[in-house]
Amino acid sequence: MPATHRNDSASPRSALLIGAQGFLGGFIAAALRARGWRVIAGVRHPRAGCDERRVDLTLMSGAQDWRPILADVDAVVNASGILRESGRQTFAAIHVAAPMALASACVDAGIDTFVQISALGIPADGGFIESKHRFDEALLALPMRSVVLRPSVVYAVSGSYGGTSLLRALAALPLFSLLPGAGQWLIQPVAAEDLAHLVADALQGAQRGIYEVGAPQPITLRDYQLAWRRWLRIGGRRILGVPEILVSVQVWLAERLGRGPVGETMWRMLRRGNITHADAGPRLLRDFGMLPRALDEVLAMQPSQVQDRWQAQAYFLAPLLRVSIIAVWLLSALAGWLTPAATIEALADGSLLQAMPVTALARATGALDLSLAVWLASGWRPRWAIALMATSVLAYTVAFGLLLPALWLESLGGLAKNLIILPALGLAWVLAERR
Repeated sequence: MPATHRNDSASPRSALLIGAQGFLGGFIAAALRARGWRVIAGVRHPRAGCDERRVDLTLMSGAQDWRPILADVDAVVNASGILRESGRQTFAAIHVAAPMALASACVDAGIDTFVQISALGIPADGGFIESKHRFDEALLALPMRSVVLRPSVVYAVSGSYGGTSLLRALAALPLFSLLPGAGQWLIQPVAAEDLAHLVADALQGAQRGIYEVGAPQPITLRDYQLAWRRWLRIGGRRILGVPEILVSVQVWLAERLGRGPVGETMWRMLRRGNITHADAGPRLLRDFGMLPRALDEVLAMQPSQVQDRWQAQAYFLAPLLRVSIIAVWLLSALAGWLTPAATIEALADGSLLQAMPVTALARATGALDLSLAVWLASGWRPRWAIALMATSVLAYTVAFGLLLPALWLESLGGLAKNLIILPALGLAWVLAERR
């Protein structure tokens, strides 16, 4: 089959970036553009006017699915991945079948450079690592130049994702930091920017094979947490260790519920120690001419701002706020259904509501509140549910405030409390977007 990539040296070379909207994707795209690459983002929902192409890894398991996507592409970077399986998003589909089809299509199209972002670990850690490494080996057997990068824990000063968000939040608690176990496990944390620069180097270099990526020296999880606490400018070095058995139970429950930032694979990897082999650093230095920076060096180069503390300290408040909102709506639903009709009619007596079917209205609003509570609890499109909640509260406040103004002075502040609930819903709407 003839090559579909461009050979016009006057135009910038193009890289197809799979996983462009993920945590690492933005850093990789920025590093590539800084080197003069045109970045074509492979995303599930392309936006008009953007250099994006529709890619759904759950559906693209054959080389023929990728051929239209590879038009005008010179190299491919695969930064896609899932930490937990859900529905059609399985490790086999996302980490093996779709990337293998993409790599085969690259060979057919004459695209000779493929960079794969994998993960440091061993297959026994779990399906996440096993599937990543299975594709790594298959990729290297194909007739093209392939580079596989296997980083330790990846972090970013300007944001966080999954387990790194949790660790930063644990480090930012007001009185002390929480730590899984004694925090004795070793890691070699890698700045996302450094990993992205390695990707850019790999696209333009002659490297081949698997490279483990880690900071120059391992550090304990305890030291990692204390470094973030200092950077966030939160006083105190007191650390409270959470017994491993309790963490294991929480991780087990989260895995069964399909929620939570840390799955069983990540927990096993952490306890085993997530560090590179002894020759990994010298090999990176020899072939790439650089090593990832130490955590302290990275943090020293970018001071924290108050927004960083907000992000870390709101981590646990966000789910607590959501649970509180659900509880309020459930109680409101019960009140709408269980309040006796005589009480409701007495409340409306003498007001503009007197001529209305107030009991039926109370039962209907109770049903609405229940449906919104269940919707928000389901986790499906939470911003839509919160927006409808805010709309209903605003409607209640305006309607009852005008038709039944005595409620503003009700002893328990029934209507006045909406003045707090509305901004709380606004905050919940903002915090609904999480990684």
